[in-house]
Amino acid sequence: MTIESAAPSHADAPPSGPFPGLPEEPPSASPPADPATPAPVRKPRRPRPVLLLACGLVVGTAVGGGVGYAVQANRPPTPLPRIQAVVPTYPAEVLDPAAAAEAAPAPLAIDGDLRKLLLTAPADSTGWNDYPTTPSWITVGERAERTSGVAHNFISLNEHGFRRAAEVDWKQNGLKVRITLLQRTTDFPAEAGTRDTDLQPFTADANGGYRIAAAPLYWNETTEKYYLGTAVAQRGTVQMQVEVFGTQPVDAEVVKGLAKQQWERLV
Repeated sequence: MTIESAAPSHADAPPSGPFPGLPEEPPSASPPADPATPAPVRKPRRPRPVLLLACGLVVGTAVGGGVGYAVQANRPPTPLPRIQAVVPTYPAEVLDPAAAAEAAPAPLAIDGDLRKLLLTAPADSTGWNDYPTTPSWITVGERAERTSGVAHNFISLNEHGFRRAAEVDWKQNGLKVRITLLQRTTDFPAEAGTRDTDLQPFTADANGGYRIAAAPLYWNETTEKYYLGTAVAQRGTVQMQVEVFGTQPVDAEVVKGLAKQQWERLV
């Protein structure tokens, strides 16, 4: 009788693995590496020389400050210079009031009411538009409007020390007369036009003169002609100006007469 060997079954197979009697776990399958995914990049480490340099700067600054403080603290104190004050001195002799008054700065030549120094309009004269027929104060703006170029005149008057001005105007015998006294500050002496070389003297002691225009002029923004005669002079910070307007050439004697009368009121 032939006995055939039977193949061993799974139940008869001896256990394998570290723990006999327990089924062996299948090994975990690792996901295949993706060749397209880059490997993670490591954070760069700070170079050691940079850290050493930073530490050296901090320590060097602290050490240098401490050494400097120690050196300065060990030095002997430097004495400060003595305070020197000027002791006031007084003259031994009695002050002469007359000598002190003579040595003092001279007062302004004219510092009163300019309106009282202006000529008054003749009794038979009439008014000239809305200009003042009695001696009156005028503003810097009104003075600038008396001639063309108002903006330029306004700026020039203010830049050259305009302080105050008084004026009187009238009409008589076909002539229009305007007399102005303009005072500047002491930093800007009066400019009476004495630099003009074509001025003729109207009196011997006046530092100015008169001038008669030969050619006619035109009123501002009109075609109406007029002839002009002017006289200028100055005393101290006050400038005197006489203007005579006419439809015919102005007589020089009229201008000279008015200028001389006005000048005599200033001196």
